[in-house]
Amino acid sequence: MMPKRFILAALLPVALLACSDTPEEPGYGETPALPEPQRGLFPNMEIANPAEWGDQVPQVPEGYSISAIATDLKIPRQSLVLPNGDILIAEGSGGHAPKLTPKDVIASKIKSRGKSSVEGGDRLTLLRDRDGDGVYEGRAVFADGLDAPYGLAYANGRIYVANQGELVRFDYRDGQTRAEAAPISVTKLPEEINHHWTKALTVGPDGRYLYVGIGSNSNVGERGLAVEANRAMIWQIDAESGMHRPFATGIRNPTALAFKPNSEELWAVVNERDELGDNLVPDYLTSVREGAFYGWPYSYWGQNVDKRVRPQDPQKVAAAVKPDYGLGSHVAALGLDFSSAVMGRRFAEGAFVGEHGSWNRSKPVGYKVVFVPFSNGRPAGPPVDVVTGFRSEDGMTRGRPVGVTVDPRGGLIICDDLSNTVWRMVPDSGPERATRMQERGSAEADATSAPAPEAGAFGTAPPGEPRR
Repeated sequence: MMPKRFILAALLPVALLACSDTPEEPGYGETPALPEPQRGLFPNMEIANPAEWGDQVPQVPEGYSISAIATDLKIPRQSLVLPNGDILIAEGSGGHAPKLTPKDVIASKIKSRGKSSVEGGDRLTLLRDRDGDGVYEGRAVFADGLDAPYGLAYANGRIYVANQGELVRFDYRDGQTRAEAAPISVTKLPEEINHHWTKALTVGPDGRYLYVGIGSNSNVGERGLAVEANRAMIWQIDAESGMHRPFATGIRNPTALAFKPNSEELWAVVNERDELGDNLVPDYLTSVREGAFYGWPYSYWGQNVDKRVRPQDPQKVAAAVKPDYGLGSHVAALGLDFSSAVMGRRFAEGAFVGEHGSWNRSKPVGYKVVFVPFSNGRPAGPPVDVVTGFRSEDGMTRGRPVGVTVDPRGGLIICDDLSNTVWRMVPDSGPERATRMQERGSAEADATSAPAPEAGAFGTAPPGEPRR
């Protein structure tokens, strides 16, 4: 066990660094501000202080409502809307990177304070709204015994799941509430060390290829580049054969992937490197060009050289592609989905991004869902706060957004892995509101004769009405 005097001595620089003067907000947009790097023994740290939601809910814009459609989950990460409207939730927590230095030990202990104490479920949970009123009465475990599932995709009658070390699939038919067989392996995924264990997943427009995001095994190659083989990249995988190849490289940690609607453009949100100061380096949203190199570990945001990396590679730096849009430094973007007209005029064209929230910044950022507006197919303008209130000014943190998914029926699904809740934001003028109002009119008359929830697979009670 590490002596307490050593821990206290090591934490002193953290306290000193946290007192440094920094701008309130990091840069964002197509040309974010990139200040000079600031180095120290430890990064600034300000950890989430978990608290219960109680009777509170996240805050959403005027004209929208939000409700919890599932609670008491086991680390919900990402969601998938199936063709019949059912929702799958991937629950799990992975990673087994060794703690090689005192800094590893201390940072791990500090970061763990801002996470849920619940053990990851290693499962997929299915949610069902039987009557289209926005209340998900049905709940069942679709598959369990998985290994830290994260990315989800559906194509051609198959559900694909990216575990932390393997891409697998299930055969699926509409209405199915439980997998009828063990998962079939598509291909193994890199899992040695697994410093970044999450494996983002999406499927191409024609269903032929799958795309998996594989994060680096370090911050900036400090474990040696040998352990970075097949990492910090996006794989393209043939869905039938499992054959794969690098699609794009130099991407430190691609945590969510999505294709822009009506196009063959792959987009990603990426978590960039740490320990260069509060305002470096911006996490980003970018289109992903086939064969492109995005800088990691040698440079960031194009040709900005990271002097910590030895030896350098000038040719790689010269070839580095600049991302499309900065989201702000250390926001920890973990969710991405493109919007459509079902989310209302304000959010009809653009992308929703789930920001899990910083741990390595003196003034916390993230802890919200933002909307990046698009114009003519490209990001245009500053990000718009959409779902907030996960963290209050006093540091009390009730939730941390991860995956975001737009439901074609008109709703934004948000996985919250701190409170173990799935939230759903809907426009007040949407079709679900009309259904709810109609049913409310006859609710009292039907109360005494209403059937009880089905036993077994769907034996859970429905959550309450949406609240703003």
